[in-house]
Amino acid sequence: MLRSTLLILALAVGGLQAATATSWPMFRGDPAQSGVSPARIPEAPVLKWRFKTGGAVSATAAIVDGAVFIGSADSNVVCLSLADGSPRWSFRTGGPVEASPLVLDGRVFIGDTLTNFFALDAKTGTKLWSRGFDDKIKSSANWIAGADAGAAHVIVGGYDFKLYNLDAITGKSNWVYETGNYINGSPAISKGRTAFGGCDALVHVVDVVAGKKQREIEAGAYIAASGAMDGNLLYVGHYENELLCVDVEAGKIVWKYRDRAFPFMSSPAVMADRVLVGSRDKRLHCINRADGKAVWTFHTRGKVESSPVVAGDRVIVGSDDGRLYVISLVDGKERWNYELGQPVQSSPAVVDGHIVIGCDDGFVYCFGAPR
Repeated sequence: MLRSTLLILALAVGGLQAATATSWPMFRGDPAQSGVSPARIPEAPVLKWRFKTGGAVSATAAIVDGAVFIGSADSNVVCLSLADGSPRWSFRTGGPVEASPLVLDGRVFIGDTLTNFFALDAKTGTKLWSRGFDDKIKSSANWIAGADAGAAHVIVGGYDFKLYNLDAITGKSNWVYETGNYINGSPAISKGRTAFGGCDALVHVVDVVAGKKQREIEAGAYIAASGAMDGNLLYVGHYENELLCVDVEAGKIVWKYRDRAFPFMSSPAVMADRVLVGSRDKRLHCINRADGKAVWTFHTRGKVESSPVVAGDRVIVGSDDGRLYVISLVDGKERWNYELGQPVQSSPAVVDGHIVIGCDDGFVYCFGAPR
């Protein structure tokens, strides 16, 4: 009981790191996966650099201490200088990397599609430990604070139907929670619990300390995207064309947003009054958080599986039409776009003055202020 109480207190007082103006340490920026950055971006960004990998880059970058960490379908995780894109190190995994890295306490945690999950030294890329799962890993890792100032716990899902809680220092298993199908998205964390969807068409709500089921909520269709949490509310889209607002404490769906018959594969960004999410209908949707009604939609020329990031009064998102867009949060009007030329499924990582994103053309791109 003491261990559980200490950990929940650590979570409640903000023990989990979030994105800062100079740091984007994980997928969607923070353990709740809010997709909101306190950074500022230029009015008209320019291409600062690009780095060529050997395969498509659908993963999202993490940015910590002036370093960019990202994986590629070429089975490598690379560390690049944020200033100029020069490589610092490269680590070869066992298979293509679609998950996004978690950077925590000098370590990089990431899985590949050949069932391996790694902890790497953030400065050198040296492998510290690895674990083999029973199927591929597309889920990005999240984390919770350890009790009594102990090692943090890393939480990650796999296609083996399991959610794992691993000791960040040793890789030792703390608990394993089994579901009924693939876990494709990343688990969001809020108020001492994690909530995530799966291909079993359920929202799973699990105690992060003990790994015990709190409840399961019928979603109506399988969930491939990651959700975002704020307090007791989880926002997540599914394959049958709806974005859900789910009260994970009460175990009920508060509202459903449905526009056209296209799946939501993008993960939402959640603000105090709005939720923003991409769809395969080629649009970015801005939704009133209170009632689930549309505020505006922005049309692209391709599927939007990239997950939007909000920075100030702007929204940054990629599209399968080969463009990176900056859109006004106020009215949904385009402020800027850059044509990369091939589909952009990667989601932006945003720190002050910089946007970093991958592309199916195998490049990692960094945009920033003109010199």
